[in-house]
Amino acid sequence: MTTTPPPVIAFDLDGTLVDTAPDLLNALDAVLEPLGIAPSDRAVARSYIGGGARLMIERALTSAGHTPEDSQLRELNQHFLEHYAAHIAVGSRPYPGTVATLESLAAQGAQLAVCTNKKEHLARTLLDQLDLTRHFRVITGGDTYAQPKPDPLPLTRSVELAGGTLQRAVMVGDSRTDIAVARACAVPVIAVSFGYTEIPPEELGADHLIHHYEELENALSALLPSLQDA
Repeated sequence: MTTTPPPVIAFDLDGTLVDTAPDLLNALDAVLEPLGIAPSDRAVARSYIGGGARLMIERALTSAGHTPEDSQLRELNQHFLEHYAAHIAVGSRPYPGTVATLESLAAQGAQLAVCTNKKEHLARTLLDQLDLTRHFRVITGGDTYAQPKPDPLPLTRSVELAGGTLQRAVMVGDSRTDIAVARACAVPVIAVSFGYTEIPPEELGADHLIHHYEELENALSALLPSLQDA
């Protein structure tokens, strides 16, 4: 008898499951303050987050009129990671409705995965401190495999490790990287409107756009009817 693989919902982390901007931007300010650079404009700097710590630092320096050298960026990036790791869940919180939705999806038989470009140990630390790890069968980071998203490998392996197949999977994210990895894997993708992207969310090209986690299950039912049969 052939067993049908479970549906797998793979989530990005920063800007999708958790609003990590407060702690990320505090870490950015902490490494730039000794250089005499004023605290970042939160509304502007939030859109830097999706590119990773080094790019956040580089763009903040450039905006302040600095032209950083590679060695300086490496040093500042290391200081950033150290500060962030020590203050990773001070202000970061799951988005409203996240936990209830994860519990509901699991109750329907879905396997849940985190597929993020955040370093795996930082992703696990954050999820542990926010008591979210228990919801996920799989957690993979940007350094788990040879290539991060949008290379298809992280999403493909996340789905496989969760016991599923790409034919019964959906990606949920907030950036063009998440859309790109889903397209590379021929997986439907749902975008959230409350994340970190310089591109207007409605222009990311997702199959569905949601504005609150209360909307996720309806969006999933349109893309993955088999969830009800799990």
